[in-house]
Amino acid sequence: MSSNIAKEADKIWKRLTVAGPVKELNFEMEVYKELLDFFMPGDYYYYIFNVREGAFEFVSEEAVKVLGYQPGELTVPFIIEQIHPDDQPWFLNYENKLVEFFSDPSRISHYKVRYDYRLKKKNGDYIRILQQVVTIQEENGAVVRTLGIHTDISHLKLNGAPVLSLIGLNGAPSYYDVEVEKKFKTSISGLTRREMEIIRMLAKGQSSDVIGKTFSISKQTVDTHRKNLLKKTGCTNSAELVSIALKKGWI
Repeated sequence: MSSNIAKEADKIWKRLTVAGPVKELNFEMEVYKELLDFFMPGDYYYYIFNVREGAFEFVSEEAVKVLGYQPGELTVPFIIEQIHPDDQPWFLNYENKLVEFFSDPSRISHYKVRYDYRLKKKNGDYIRILQQVVTIQEENGAVVRTLGIHTDISHLKLNGAPVLSLIGLNGAPSYYDVEVEKKFKTSISGLTRREMEIIRMLAKGQSSDVIGKTFSISKQTVDTHRKNLLKKTGCTNSAELVSIALKKGWI
């Protein structure tokens, strides 16, 4: 997934914008920086993203404090590759949902996008990033440039599946924990289709007897699958297995 994620993301963004020359942007970020310092729940950096080019036009110096990288080191393909492998499909699915949501041009200037995922720092550690994005330039009903902020919220949320919210501005309604089509599937290394079916049944509270009857297999076979699942995932019981499956977005 990781080797192709930047290409998949670029395909998605191309549906959000239109081709053609980009007008010069008249936007003074420093005017708002004092307010950002006050309202952000953790260390952060900000950037300007050119949707047509699929590239950062500016990354603030605070990136060094948050990620350990100099601003000039952070290209879009590079930073996407630093997203935790389990969160990369969430990233693509959220971006795909946003293209669908903003297909109504009247929404473009009335919403802030907010979602989280794990991002790898230069030292190899993962932190939980809250990504917030607003459109700062649009032309003919298409997004041209966005302002994004990456805030380290590891002290607030370290584990769990990413969550997408669309925050209404100027009186527009907000949408929290938005459901998305899982067009891009989370990687589940080593788990078979049958094992995934059993995890889904366990999440519904079904016993080995019921699971066996559902799939026309014996209770002993189900129990063997459950033991193998615990071994593969490093879990100690079924409750922990279901919890991990939910956190990783397998079910």
